[in-house]
Amino acid sequence: MNHSMRLSMFNDFSHLRILAVAETRFASVIIMLRRFKQIKNALQSMVISEKWSCYREDDVGKARYVKEKILDDLWWDNVDYILDFTDSIYDMLREADTDKSCLHLIYEMWDSMLAKVKEIIYRHERKSHEEDSNFWSVVYTILEDRWSKSNTTLYCLAHSLNPRYIHIHLLN
Repeated sequence: MNHSMRLSMFNDFSHLRILAVAETRFASVIIMLRRFKQIKNALQSMVISEKWSCYREDDVGKARYVKEKILDDLWWDNVDYILDFTDSIYDMLREADTDKSCLHLIYEMWDSMLAKVKEIIYRHERKSHEEDSNFWSVVYTILEDRWSKSNTTLYCLAHSLNPRYIHIHLLN
């Protein structure tokens, strides 16, 4: 974004633009990775083009590193994996950050999000749910710490007043 020649070169290969998302924005890293996936082919075309040699002469080491990453299938697999397990987190936060009434659904959304994230991580690691996953433990700790900071008695009250659960309790 800060190099006009290289940005111009990129623009020759893509109709989409590279986003300039502020780090303070909600889920800015996820937003950037999603855009990277959308412009993957354009980035790959750019680094194998003749125009890339102009950039390469500017900083050979940096140009080689960028080209290696953009052409590396394993790197893109890691991007896919990050997006896979963060999509549920991102979606839950987006859902909760709306003006529609969803306070009574926060606990359900939270539980569902945790289950989806765990499933994706365990599937990626090819582990059964009875096995331990160090990565899941780290992710779960981060999510649980965040939940502890934002969980309020208001969520609990809204959840307990949800007609779906009141109906169930009255039947029993």
